[in-house]
Amino acid sequence: MGVTSIIFSVLFIINIILAGIIIFFERQNASTTWAWLMVLVLIPLLGFIIYLIFNKNFSRKHMFYWADQDKVGIKTQVSEQINTIKNETYQFYNPISELYKDHIFMHLEKNGAILTENNHIDIYTDGQEKFDALLKDLHQAKDHIHIQYYIIHDDGLGTELVDALTEKAKQGVQVRVLYDHMGSRGISKNFYNGLIAAGGLVEVFFPHFNYNYRNHRKLAIIDGSIGYIGGFNVGDEYLGLDEKFGYWRDTHLRTKGNGVHALQTRFILDWNQASKEKNFTYEARFFPEFPQVGHVGMQVVSSGPDAEWQHIKNGYVKMIVTAKKYIYLQTPYFIPDDTLLDTLKIAALSGVDVRIMIPDKPDHMFVYWATLSNMGELLRAGAKVYIYENGFIHAKTLIADDAIASVGTANFDSRSFSLNFEVNAFIYDEQKTQELRTTFEKDIQVSKELTLEDYQKRSLIIKIKESISRLLSPIL
Repeated sequence: MGVTSIIFSVLFIINIILAGIIIFFERQNASTTWAWLMVLVLIPLLGFIIYLIFNKNFSRKHMFYWADQDKVGIKTQVSEQINTIKNETYQFYNPISELYKDHIFMHLEKNGAILTENNHIDIYTDGQEKFDALLKDLHQAKDHIHIQYYIIHDDGLGTELVDALTEKAKQGVQVRVLYDHMGSRGISKNFYNGLIAAGGLVEVFFPHFNYNYRNHRKLAIIDGSIGYIGGFNVGDEYLGLDEKFGYWRDTHLRTKGNGVHALQTRFILDWNQASKEKNFTYEARFFPEFPQVGHVGMQVVSSGPDAEWQHIKNGYVKMIVTAKKYIYLQTPYFIPDDTLLDTLKIAALSGVDVRIMIPDKPDHMFVYWATLSNMGELLRAGAKVYIYENGFIHAKTLIADDAIASVGTANFDSRSFSLNFEVNAFIYDEQKTQELRTTFEKDIQVSKELTLEDYQKRSLIIKIKESISRLLSPIL
């Protein structure tokens, strides 16, 4: 037997062993397992290196630890709200919230997502307007600023943000910044030196070269009284300054009211996981009392690989199942599992007006083709699909029946549902949902409708790309 034959035999044996590890020790769902096996078969040995970088499922239980919610003073509140809703003694102030009390109970009992109804919400879909508002709020901060983003670039916008934070730190405002290691990779080591020298605190989430288990959340809390949540990261491209993407269309919320407490809690829990700071727990100044500022019902729902349930996905499923009139969805990545895809098809087949809007250009090639591959089934079921052509749409928005909406960081894919740490605001309010619906309808005017006839005319090359991407979709 020649040397070459021996090498191939050894590689074959190694590949068999690695395949066995995936099958018998990972305990993943069947589609994910088959996708990884295909990678191993098509790319022997190198496939396992890719697996180690992109998966590492076997060790995730030992990677993260979140402090208990009791340390930030909300565990008792959760229990009390659960009991009053169970006993039907809870006093709803917004009639839409009462209409969706089964949705609320699910998020409350399994995710600890307290319902708040004393909220005022502003919706931003333009990056310049969103960051103008954020920077204005930062300049007016008196006590503390908590910033958390998946991506913070050391470019024009990133520098403007950090300079503003540095100035506030010099004024005695307590500043904390948390960013994700992978999302913000390539950032200069000196980027935060001025902020740190001024007394600001900066932490990085999960400083490991692993594409999974990233903190994809985007939050900002100012003085515990103003909060931001949504899809915008920090970088010039989110202002529409990247020629590749052009105008950046996203959705972000600015909120005042008791819902800010939930955003604050989420930040504290994430900070304590990433930081060595041990005394950052409940302080009254982080959770100020509010006068009546509005009547929008809101729950802040988190999900991640540390959780038993896929909370945001379950919220999406519940919204789609209960929709009577319409479901409008905007997402940059549409790679649902069988449950979500079937739920959308059933809604469309039942006469619900299902509309989905996706980008016309990719920022991740395989994800883009996998997204398109799912459209045929939905079109055949009667759903309408729109390709956004006015730049790049990055919004993660689901709305239904002029009553309920979800806006946040979770894309419509398995990565967001099970591999990344995400956070969404579920909103129960007629006016805000109508505002989001109106925005969707305006976006249709700068979009092209993808008809079933158009879809069936796609070229053989595109069909091949879609087929390969769909096979890989469980691990994208």
